[in-house]
Amino acid sequence: MTVTSTRSGGIDLVRGADASVVQMWGEIDAALRSEAGAALAGALERDLPVVVDATRVDFIDSAGVAFLVQLCTLGRDEGFAVSLRNPPPVVAEVLHMVGVEGVISDDRPRAH
Repeated sequence: MTVTSTRSGGIDLVRGADASVVQMWGEIDAALRSEAGAALAGALERDLPVVVDATRVDFIDSAGVAFLVQLCTLGRDEGFAVSLRNPPPVVAEVLHMVGVEGVISDDRPRAH
């Protein structure tokens, strides 16, 4: 018998030596609340810079945006940097639309 995953997205914390990496993929929505909470708690325990890798995100709703804002706010309050890596246009557009792109620093190369 083969079990096929029905997950359409996910959030995982990868514990690197110098930073915590929050990997997000697929659809980031309220269904991932427990995964988001676990990643947030793990990042806070480590007290290292956090890089959110959004490269493979296809969709993000208000719950996903709230997770990013909460992570950035707690990082600022606790004294560790949080950055967003490779946000695809779908993520960047939603962050801009809801007016929080200034809260979340992204590490995309800037045009000179």
